[in-house]
Amino acid sequence: MPGDISRAEDSSPRHQVSDQRVSHRDRDQAVEILQVAAGDGRLTVAELDERVEAALAARTASDLAALTADLPLEGMPPQAREVIQIDQRFGEGKRAGRWLVPRRMEIRLMFSDLKLDFTEAVITHDTLHIEVDLRIGGNLTLVTPPGIVVDADDVTYSRGDIKLRPVTGQDAPVRLRVVLGGKSTGGDIVARLPRRTPRQWLQRKPRTGNDR
Repeated sequence: MPGDISRAEDSSPRHQVSDQRVSHRDRDQAVEILQVAAGDGRLTVAELDERVEAALAARTASDLAALTADLPLEGMPPQAREVIQIDQRFGEGKRAGRWLVPRRMEIRLMFSDLKLDFTEAVITHDTLHIEVDLRIGGNLTLVTPPGIVVDADDVTYSRGDIKLRPVTGQDAPVRLRVVLGGKSTGGDIVARLPRRTPRQWLQRKPRTGNDR
């Protein structure tokens, strides 16, 4: 009867959604929300670790919903792109501010400079793979605040320099590991700390690592 159908429609959807089994993709999306919230200072490192562990073990939609119920979901960034390709000849390029870090980058530079500034970047996963092809005059600069680690052991180069700031103790948890591969036949790769702001200079706030 119509009345029976109406009662069924009113009572079942909420129950079905909360008890619905989640996929690996659902878990990954919840982890991304948690990592962005931690990057914004809404969660401590300990809270992030605890919730990520719970998200990866979640079985139902209600399990995941409980982990993000106290976080604003509006304005969250879209899922990170799998790969971004940059083929740049002459001039200068920059990724800075609140940009969404992809999982992989393929970068080809010649007679040009590219800066990747991770100071305010939105990081939703723990590793970024960058394949470089640096030709004559093609220079790559990575601005890496504490918590960003750069590995360039797989880059082969015949010309140019690779200058990475040293990793300093356990002063900050590793948020992102940047793994560089590819080749350089005439360009430089530099990883440095963000430059001091005027306020930091006035406060003489101590920092570790090289300030280039």
